Amino acid sequence: MSKTGRPVAASLSRRAFVITASAAAGTLSLGFGDEQLHASGAPDYAPFTAKTPEITSWIVIEPNETVIIRVARSEMGQGAFTTLPMLVAEELECDWSKVKAEYAPPSENYKRKNAWRAKSRLGAQATHELVSHWGSMSTGGSRGLRDSHLYLRQAGAMARIMLVEAAAKEWNVPTSECTAAAGVITHTPSARKTTFGKVAAAAAGIPPPTRVRLKDPKNWRLCGKPVRQITAPAKINGSLIYAADVRLPDMLFATIAQCPVFGGSIKSVDEAKAKSMPGVREVARLDDKTVCVIADSFWQAKKALDALPVVWNEGPNAGVTSEAIAEFQRAGFAATSAGVTNQTGDALAAIETATRKVEAEYHTPFLDHAAMEPMNCTAKVADGKVEVWVASQNGEAALAAAAEAAGVHPENVYVHKMHLGGGFGRRGAYNDPIRFAVLAARRTNGRPVKLLYTREEDMGHGFYRPASRIVLRAGLDEKSNATGLHVRIAGQSIDGWHSPGSLENNHDPSQANGFQSTDLGYTFPNIRVEVVMRNTHVPVGVWRSVNYSQNSFYKESFIDELAHAAGKDPFEFRRALLANAPKQKRVLEIAAERAGWSKPPPAGQFRGIAVEHAYDSYQAVVAEVSVSEGGVLRVHRIVNAIDCGHAVNPNVVDQQMQGSVVMAMTAMLYGENRIDKGRVIDTNFDSYRMMRIDEMPQVENHIVPSLDFWGGIGEAGLPPIAPAICNAIFAATGKRIRSLPLKHHKLDKS
Repeated sequence: MSKTGRPVAASLSRRAFVITASAAAGTLSLGFGDEQLHASGAPDYAPFTAKTPEITSWIVIEPNETVIIRVARSEMGQGAFTTLPMLVAEELECDWSKVKAEYAPPSENYKRKNAWRAKSRLGAQATHELVSHWGSMSTGGSRGLRDSHLYLRQAGAMARIMLVEAAAKEWNVPTSECTAAAGVITHTPSARKTTFGKVAAAAAGIPPPTRVRLKDPKNWRLCGKPVRQITAPAKINGSLIYAADVRLPDMLFATIAQCPVFGGSIKSVDEAKAKSMPGVREVARLDDKTVCVIADSFWQAKKALDALPVVWNEGPNAGVTSEAIAEFQRAGFAATSAGVTNQTGDALAAIETATRKVEAEYHTPFLDHAAMEPMNCTAKVADGKVEVWVASQNGEAALAAAAEAAGVHPENVYVHKMHLGGGFGRRGAYNDPIRFAVLAARRTNGRPVKLLYTREEDMGHGFYRPASRIVLRAGLDEKSNATGLHVRIAGQSIDGWHSPGSLENNHDPSQANGFQSTDLGYTFPNIRVEVVMRNTHVPVGVWRSVNYSQNSFYKESFIDELAHAAGKDPFEFRRALLANAPKQKRVLEIAAERAGWSKPPPAGQFRGIAVEHAYDSYQAVVAEVSVSEGGVLRVHRIVNAIDCGHAVNPNVVDQQMQGSVVMAMTAMLYGENRIDKGRVIDTNFDSYRMMRIDEMPQVENHIVPSLDFWGGIGEAGLPPIAPAICNAIFAATGKRIRSLPLKHHKLDKS
């Protein structure tokens, strides 16, 4: 046993292996194994490491020419820690090789926002908002770039003007005679030069300009180029510190168990056995459904929790099963009350009088986020102050959750934002780890506590992608043209779970994402889209691409059904329906061209196609698959065409598209969280399987930049992957896939 109470493995840990391998390869590695982290004392996890004044809240430039750019959004692999600083650096005209990114702290943002608002209310001369605070710290919905590109570029331009003015004042020359490039300011007539670092302190004292002119993207020098992610070297050598890696002096560990049935509670707890086990400090009820063990090590806390006799009051949901939920949602197809979210003409009449009618029912299951880093948070509560170290997609929500759990004012809370080992929506507004960690830390007399969920606790108490069912009906005329489309979705509403007050007449339009007039793209002369809320006791939340992930599978699979019913090529059928959606049509055409749609695929392979407009981006996918005589599926090739407007970092776009294929295929092949006896029964990777490396297809990404809008990429790349593959399966086998995951389908040609 180690001094922390954990068993010592006979072999190296994965992290230690990476460190050792890096050293053997002759590279400098800054990684730490767990024991090294313990021995190293208190690491400086806080930002604001600069020794010189801010030029603006976004930028500090040190005398050694290091440019610190602060990031308000969260880094979870999607490249925010690189792409957002690139926008600032482009207008700042700094040397990118000198750039260092750090998180803007939510706690400081809270104070600065309040100070700025107070000045505004008093009618005083409020400091310009761009240089006063960092705005929204929420990261989700592919909004990091879409929502902040303008003010980040403005912040860089402001700082450049201030630096140039500082140099001009030093030289006593007009600013109009000075230019900045690559971190150097030049007085053109005299050829005198100085650097950003030499004038930064003086620039910090210059009032920021109220107006700036931004570059035309056609003249970008940095943005639009493939740039390696700032965090890449540390990820490769194992030195990047995630929230789960945080170690503090005198730290304790905690883990929890919640009632396995959602809505249940604790009936009784026999604490005596667990309290007598090695290293255990306390056994506590954190609320009426959650019991916690605090110990000297995580392993000790886990073993004590495993031995803890807890009797649960499982409540009225203890008999609920996946089958019962399916029947409950299917009954929504006959409900007399439904919300209409998209309507043109009379779809019901058009379908009723059509020459041919096509109808299909589809469904998808609950899905957990399954982030590789389990939910965790480190908290310290002492002397009326609270500190938390957490991987959060919403720093301000994390601050509020910690303050509420501790019963203190938010100004007495400091949130250390850490890199996320996966988020996908789970680490957004769902702050249960923060609340539980703070509640545990209130019991430890000022000692910090790391709360870590087991994998089973994490996956058994998530906020899942909603299970849903859909019926689609369409009509074709005598020339096989579509006359009408009728859609009814019956499923769980995310807003209905979290914010029922936001619903429109007890309906949630977002359930129909992908079928709305703003994103459908296809032109039907008659259309009617309806949603019926069929909420269950299972907690639901945003899962990467939210309702687009299942709705794109429904929509693009059914469009394929229509094409085949009409006797038309699936690409040409879509192309005709997209006559009034030029951007969707363009990516569809490019994907088909690059995939060689007009030519036969390799022997034994078959193609499927799909297109989607989500998160202000446009994507089309062609999949090439084969299915063996025994029904074994192989996805050989995925061809993506993506138009996200401004591709600020094509390298990140490519990585996100690759990752979207992995996540989409994992969900398509294996993903489901079944419900039995009121609880989730798929709580680890034995039954909630991940896609293996040998199942990964060749992925070709083709970026189609429009340069006239700002689209998202983190969420947008996922939705059309599954339908393209399933449409290819139909081409290969003649079997139409109308439910996921594929592990429940026999794909042989019998």
